Amino acid sequence: MSGMPLTASLLKLRPFWLACGAGFIVLVIYLSLMRNPIQAPVWFNFKIGHMLAYGWLMFWYLQIYRRWTQRAAIAAALCLMGVALEYAQGMTGYRDFAYSDMRDNAMGVAIGLSFALTPFRDTLLFVESTTLGSRR
Repeated sequence: MSGMPLTASLLKLRPFWLACGAGFIVLVIYLSLMRNPIQAPVWFNFKIGHMLAYGWLMFWYLQIYRRWTQRAAIAAALCLMGVALEYAQGMTGYRDFAYSDMRDNAMGVAIGLSFALTPFRDTLLFVESTTLGSRR
C-alpha cells in the first residue's frame, strides 16, 4: 500500500466510521444543551473542552473525507454548528451565550484540521489494516 494513494474509498468500514462520527456529533449537541454542563478546564480564558470536542470532530471527519474541498466544507459546517449551538444555549434559559465559546469551537476545528498534514490522518486506515488484516 506504500505507493497507492490513500483515499476514503480504501476505508472498508466507511459506513461504520460515518455512523461513529454522527454519534460524536449527537454527543456534542447533547453536551452543549444539557441542563448541568460538564465543567471543563479553562486555560488562559480558552475552554479546553470546546477545543477538544470540535478538534475531535474535525479530526474524525478529515480521515473519512480526503479532498481539501470536502474538508473545508466540513470545517465550515462544524464552525456553523458551534455558532448555532451557542445561540441555542442562549435560548434555553439555563445555559449562557458566549462569543468566546464560538471562538474556542473554531480553534478546535482548526487544530483538528491541522492533523490532515500529519501521518495521523491515516489512523482509521491503520486501524482497519491491523484489525481486518488479511480480509482486505
